[in-house]
Amino acid sequence: MSLPKRIAIDAMGGDGGVRVTLPAALHALELNSDLSVTLVGDKSQIEPYLDSICAALADRISLDHTLDVISDEDKPAHVLRSGKTSSMYKAVQLLQGGHVEAMVSAGNTGALLMIGRHLLKTISGIQKPAIVASIPGATRQCYLLDVGANPVVDGQQLFEFAVMGSVLAESLQGEVAKVGLLNIGSERFKGTEEVRDAGALMNRCPAFDYVGFIEANELFEGRADVVVCDGFVGNVTIKTSAGVANVVKKLLSSQLLTDSTSSSEKESKAKLFKSLSEQINPHRFNGASLLGLQGSIIKSHGNATIEGFAYAIQQAVREAQNAVPELIREKVAAIIKDSEEANS
Repeated sequence: MSLPKRIAIDAMGGDGGVRVTLPAALHALELNSDLSVTLVGDKSQIEPYLDSICAALADRISLDHTLDVISDEDKPAHVLRSGKTSSMYKAVQLLQGGHVEAMVSAGNTGALLMIGRHLLKTISGIQKPAIVASIPGATRQCYLLDVGANPVVDGQQLFEFAVMGSVLAESLQGEVAKVGLLNIGSERFKGTEEVRDAGALMNRCPAFDYVGFIEANELFEGRADVVVCDGFVGNVTIKTSAGVANVVKKLLSSQLLTDSTSSSEKESKAKLFKSLSEQINPHRFNGASLLGLQGSIIKSHGNATIEGFAYAIQQAVREAQNAVPELIREKVAAIIKDSEEANS
């Protein structure tokens, strides 16, 4: 039996606020009997959702009241001065103080990164934290990073992303991760200088299974468990993927749910549509990890549905169970030690 886990939830973050975060949190509690949550936000908005819940669930919920919320319009550079009483800041503070083992927010991404770096600090040996998201594949999902934190990076930072991504994948999948580097071609002379430098570093690293350059059309084929890129490329890629998934879902609906000649054919098509839709549903892959910090922060899409935010909470539960930041710290320390011994 796993040890009890406590997660802080920024109840006010995201487009839907408590209308999304509270039902999702209650659903997560029902799914995970060893989970407790601290809901950070305006108690006058939170408490109505808790009035009718059973005592068993209520015992695993605590409230941290604040009226202040960081909006999408707030500049990240200002939140450290003016946002210290906000729900997002206070949720990260709970993580910093060891009161919880992970936190989840659907709020301002830049602000969350700024607060996370300020309060938690980066892991020794990691220059910049990265945002990692999962994308569906034909045989299994793939972890893509960075997807927005760092639009400009050098080869060493891409290499660090590879190390962090491999740790996450291995902790969740239980096997050595295959890591690829997103590029415009598979040949070793292709790509920017930064990408080529990163490829050389990754090729010499025994800490994971480096499979070489990967082109965008190979992302969904299961060739790699982790694919590394800069934050600009990753953000465009992840949003394009979600857009394509929605288009495919609409096309499937128009083709499969048209009038059929028999009720059995209608039922068969409806089941096929439901199965395929679930496999490519972007909400199932909501919950991007901020890797490289000394604590687990999960960023949900701001416009996430209840279903989507619940998946983000589940990602936080998995990272808390696996102590991902500590695993990253250990692997980075081992790589640094091996490098120093090789150069001595």
